[in-house]
Amino acid sequence: KKIKDLNIRIITYLDDEYPENLRHIDDSPIILYAKGNLIKEDKYAIAIVGSRNMTEYGKRITEIIASELASFRLSIVSGMARGIDTVSHKGALKAGGRSIAVLGSGIDNLYPPENTKLFESISNSGCVISEFPLGTPPNKENFPKRNRLISGLSLGVIVVEATINSGSLITANYAIQQNREVFAIPGNITSRNSEGTNALIKKGAKL
Repeated sequence: KKIKDLNIRIITYLDDEYPENLRHIDDSPIILYAKGNLIKEDKYAIAIVGSRNMTEYGKRITEIIASELASFRLSIVSGMARGIDTVSHKGALKAGGRSIAVLGSGIDNLYPPENTKLFESISNSGCVISEFPLGTPPNKENFPKRNRLISGLSLGVIVVEATINSGSLITANYAIQQNREVFAIPGNITSRNSEGTNALIKKGAKL
């Protein structure tokens, strides 16, 4: 009843709408809860992730990259967290493109709450998804788990800003395990937010 009232759909692994890219990762979820629509063209997707505490440089670069990629009809995938994630979704929508948000909570338990309008915008022109049942709170342990879906939905992952212990690096590691491309935006060598991205470049991420 709650799923029906909230206009949420359940997509199973056996359904045609199940994302093609997700089928090919080792631990793809059997069920996805979705608000909005997934389309075949979403297989051409790029994830953009980064720091919640972004710098002005990170914000500006994310807006440019998300908008330009979306204008080339690539779907932009991110986690709707504060900071880089939020800017990447908004950049895609501003360019009239599609965006997919992957939540670390139940789809009826939006986090962060200030992204309610963004949630509605993405679900109207793209899709918000979660593997967690309705009512699941945004527990800390959920976010590393959901990061495998962000990379799994995508052809590659762009890390814009990240500290050396950032969750964005978890997403990058999942991308490597899933044979996805990893890209990193170089940053100011004196900035803590550049430690993670510069370390990725040092390890061979595409500049």
